[in-house]
Amino acid sequence: MQKLAAVEEAKSLFNEAKDWGVWRWLLEKKRARSTADAAWEALDEYEKKVKDAWSDDLKKAYQEAEAEAALDGKAKSRHRYEKAAEEARDVDSKIKLATKKLKEAEVEAYNVHMEAEEIFAEADRHLSTSMACEGAQRALEAWDLREKVIRKAEAVARR
Repeated sequence: MQKLAAVEEAKSLFNEAKDWGVWRWLLEKKRARSTADAAWEALDEYEKKVKDAWSDDLKKAYQEAEAEAALDGKAKSRHRYEKAAEEARDVDSKIKLATKKLKEAEVEAYNVHMEAEEIFAEADRHLSTSMACEGAQRALEAWDLREKVIRKAEAVARR
């Protein structure tokens, strides 16, 4: 995976932000938010390019893994999963296993991202510098996890 300028800028800013005081957080909050949003957008675009280049079998296996992850006991999600599983029935089991692991890594990265967002929201409500610093650390972890997911997506395509 190539380094993305927006992500590197966000990482640099958030590494610095871990040591900010309350006034600095208040002054830099908008810049931090826009920088973080740009990083997430850059990662989304790059991941989309990677997945668009996948083979049809890989796309089918991934759709099955996505549908399986979305199962929630409702008929609509069960039907979606059954349809995806039927379309991917001839796909190699190794590909299916790789896409399932990829989906699990995506869910983990997403959860860390959402945790960082929740911490920032809570820090904003309470004007808590320590929580904002914790949020910055979680955001850094989320970007690292997302980059790992993209590298896995690239590796799966090379198989």
